[in-house]
Amino acid sequence: MTERPLPLPLRPLDALGGWTLEVVESLGRFGTFLAEALVALVSPPFKLSAFLDRIHYIGYRSLLIILLTGSFTGMVLGLQVYLTLVRFGSEAYLGPAVALSLIRELGPVLSALMVTGRAGSALTAEIGIMRITEQIDALTVMALNPMRYLVAPSILAGLVTFPLMTALFNTVGIFGGYLVGVELLGLSQGTYFGEMQTFVDMKDIMTGFWKSLSFGVIVTWVCTYKGFHVGHGAEGVARATTDAVVLSSVLILVWDYFMGSILP
Repeated sequence: MTERPLPLPLRPLDALGGWTLEVVESLGRFGTFLAEALVALVSPPFKLSAFLDRIHYIGYRSLLIILLTGSFTGMVLGLQVYLTLVRFGSEAYLGPAVALSLIRELGPVLSALMVTGRAGSALTAEIGIMRITEQIDALTVMALNPMRYLVAPSILAGLVTFPLMTALFNTVGIFGGYLVGVELLGLSQGTYFGEMQTFVDMKDIMTGFWKSLSFGVIVTWVCTYKGFHVGHGAEGVARATTDAVVLSSVLILVWDYFMGSILP
């Protein structure tokens, strides 16, 4: 018995319902994947060698781009903030303005975006190639949990490396602002660091820390998920890598807003 086609006015609603179901199913798969990874993370035995390899892969190999991006971000921020503050005669507040901008917002967000573009894309491509070459299926056949060997160490490495790289980004960014504000524009060194010590407190540092910690989970979670559910062939790996970088970047910005509105 053939189904009768829907009336024309109901077809947009049918398409909307189908799209909604697809989104809900996708969110369910994402959540289930993360839950399985967290279970594998706390289940013994702990794979120390895989964890150290992921730290080297995600953290150490991203150091150069973090140093370059952080230093020039601080320099640009110092120059633009100084040009704004000097109009109001408040150039003495350049130090805290640069420090707060980096510690609370720019440091966690930009470092996460840089690591996503460098390490996240490579992580998705690596796992995607393992999927299409049936290496992940081989691990399953040998009774080895792929979550424990591939996903859990990556998520744990993200939790460790993202706050450290954010701290490094903030440090070189503050000194980049120092080079511009003090060495180039003639602001007093004591004023730059003295006002920074007055206005920046532990609450601001913890805000940036919690953001970087959550970004570490988001990036590794999304990138490993896209690698695990890659399409067929080289085109599937390329599409999964692009999707992972785009989705991670969007989620970083969205989650940054929500955390900024919740945290004091």
